Amino acid sequence: MSKVTAVLIGAGDRGARAYAPYALEYPHEFEIVAVADPNMERLEKIAIQHQLSVDQTFETWEDLLNGEKKADVAIICTLDRFHFKPTIAALKAGYHVLLEKPMSPDPAECIEMERVAREENRLLTICHVLRYTDFWSNIKKVIVDGQIGEVVSVQLNENVEVMHMSHSFVRGNWNNKEKSSPMILQKSCHDMDILSYIIDKPCLRVSSYGSLMHFNESNAPAGAPKRCLDGCPVEDTCIFHAGRYYLGEGKGWARKFTEDYTKEGIVHALQTTPYGKCVYQSDNNVVDHQVVNMEFEGGVTATFSMCGFTREQTRIVQIMGTKGEIRGNMENNSISIYNFLTKHETNIKFNTPIGGHGGGDIAIMKNFLQEVKNYTDGTSLSSATVSLRSHLMAFAAEESRLQNGKSIEIDEFYNEISPV
Repeated sequence: MSKVTAVLIGAGDRGARAYAPYALEYPHEFEIVAVADPNMERLEKIAIQHQLSVDQTFETWEDLLNGEKKADVAIICTLDRFHFKPTIAALKAGYHVLLEKPMSPDPAECIEMERVAREENRLLTICHVLRYTDFWSNIKKVIVDGQIGEVVSVQLNENVEVMHMSHSFVRGNWNNKEKSSPMILQKSCHDMDILSYIIDKPCLRVSSYGSLMHFNESNAPAGAPKRCLDGCPVEDTCIFHAGRYYLGEGKGWARKFTEDYTKEGIVHALQTTPYGKCVYQSDNNVVDHQVVNMEFEGGVTATFSMCGFTREQTRIVQIMGTKGEIRGNMENNSISIYNFLTKHETNIKFNTPIGGHGGGDIAIMKNFLQEVKNYTDGTSLSSATVSLRSHLMAFAAEESRLQNGKSIEIDEFYNEISPV
């Protein structure tokens, strides 16, 4: 197989801007041959980019997958709650599948997708792109090489960044867990997965606390309208005023909700989409901060903290072993390794990554295509089989949070939700 062909289901930000561009950069390796998206503006735009004819574009995934198999793989980047059906259909139609995370907001659907992939002998790779970055893959290598001895405990902080929080999880597609996913699953299944990856032992139990503390109506300024552009009295002092942000330093984020990037186009979008709403008067209900405590097999512990109120968007990690310690900052793309015996500290600064998520978006595509070309079984670095456990960690953490921090046993939780 010299070139892998793909159908793209969902031409939004992740589908059209994170994964599909690989076909434009490396046309000898990869080609998009059909696209489905209900948004005609997006559909027409990606059709032009990838030189697709009218009969290669579809409004629904059902129309695209109907009939003969059109490609080697299906890349599925619909919204979270619309992952399950096209994934099952694509697997049963014979496609290998690259699926945007999270697998599904329903744990039973996650279990079923993994089962069907095994049954159909198809590759179902989940887009846990952090596994493919220099940052995390080198941390993994340091641990595997035994440089810090046996891992005892890990502390991982996810700094969401305050404006990213307001954009994606207060105003945006992932602001309401009934419409998308709980925050710990949508945003932080990356983190549950990376903890599982570097510790490399089953997580046994979790407990969690968190809440929506700030972005709610009780904190709305006096006299603030429902939309920022409708004459907000605190426009000059509100951190989150949509007009000042999206027409200024946050103009790049406007690409997430409008195809018209002119000032007039952005203003129109702010007047007609949720991105122009007051952050204190939206329909958001996901947490703006959460902590998770985890115990892994063998007594290894981990703590995770996600918070929307940070000045930068990064992940900061401290991995404590019996012979040494690793500290890292993903935004700086650097780690330090400290040896307890010699007292030597080794500082490593990785090359500036190309592409999103620390280079992970490009790396997962390259890796996935190689796995498809050399396919032997359903396993991969981030296949559904390895991803399922980290998804269950996220589901169990949310269950614990809703039960005031009750400790949740992962195996018991799995047995309760597993389809009969």
